[in-house]
This record gives sequence, structure tokens and C-alpha cells, in this order.
Amino acid sequence: MDKEKLVICDLDGTLFDTRRVNYHAYREALELAGLPVNFDYDFYVKRCWGPTYRGFLPLMGVPAERFEEIHDLKKTLYEKNLHYAQENTHLFNIIEVLRPTYHTCVVTSGSHNSKDILKHFNRYDLFEAIFTIDDVKCGKPDPEGFFKAMNYFKVKPENTLIFEDSAVGVEAARHTGASLCIVDDFKEKY
Repeated sequence: MDKEKLVICDLDGTLFDTRRVNYHAYREALELAGLPVNFDYDFYVKRCWGPTYRGFLPLMGVPAERFEEIHDLKKTLYEKNLHYAQENTHLFNIIEVLRPTYHTCVVTSGSHNSKDILKHFNRYDLFEAIFTIDDVKCGKPDPEGFFKAMNYFKVKPENTLIFEDSAVGVEAARHTGASLCIVDDFKEKY
């Protein structure tokens, strides 16, 4: 059966709670780079969660000329911190139900190592395509990633359902004309 519908999920904060994964990976990256670590977990969640790394690294005191270095270091440390992640089991159950009639896709502001968490939780094969920040010119709140997914599957916005959690992701989703489900109450176990 040809599928004419698409479900797109954000990764961080939507499919998985990865705040602690990213927080620890960025702290370690700054330490390894010899930069001061002048932020705590609460600051990271309140000020750095949602935008791309280029948007929040200045808030951590990282000079612009070191953004790529810090981001690359963080990517190497991400997998070792995956034990901090928590999956959104309810959303995965919904995707399983939709899968026979919907294409399934991830659009994330994370980098290609975002695929590591899907593999870690044995969820990688649930998605037909994964688009990361490395696949677009403009990250969220620009809707480019969502439109790229729709074009890839040749599905119109009115036949697309997007799951998002962050303000920038919600803004991007609203600019597409697709239906939007906001993941707003994904609690941590900590």
C-alpha cells in the first residue's frame, strides 16, 4: 500500500529526554577544551535547550571561533552519556500504531550522532528517514527540515503530523501548515 501520510518527530525532548545526556556531554567538552564551565544543569535546561548549538554556546561563554570544536567534542562524548536518556514510551507506541499507514521520520536540531540514541534504545528501524542539523542550511525555528522531510516522502503538509516539544520546534512546525502535537509533559525520572 502506498502511504500518503507522514509523521515527523523531533528527537530531543520529544522521543527522548536527553537533557542530561547533552548537559554532561557539553560540560565535558568544555573541560577537555580548557574552557571554563560556568553553567549548571538548571541553566542549561532553561537557556540552552531547544536552539541549535550556535544559538546557545555563546550563553556558555564559548567564543564563536571555537563553536565547531566544542560541538565536535560534544558529539564524541554523546554516546558515553546515553545512560542518562529516558525514552518517551507512549509516543513510540503511537508511532508503532501509525506506521502501517504513515511514513515515519525524525527531524532534529541534533547532529548525525542523534542516530546513536535510536540505536541504543533499539528504535532506529522504526524510522524511514532521519534529518539532522547537518542536513539543512537553517535550523529550527526555520521549517526547512520539516519541508525537506515532506518533499522526501512527497507528502503534503495537510497529510503530515509533527510531534515537537521546544519553542523553536513548535514555531517551525507551525510555519509548515502540518498538524502539530506538542509534547509538553515529558517528565524525568531524576
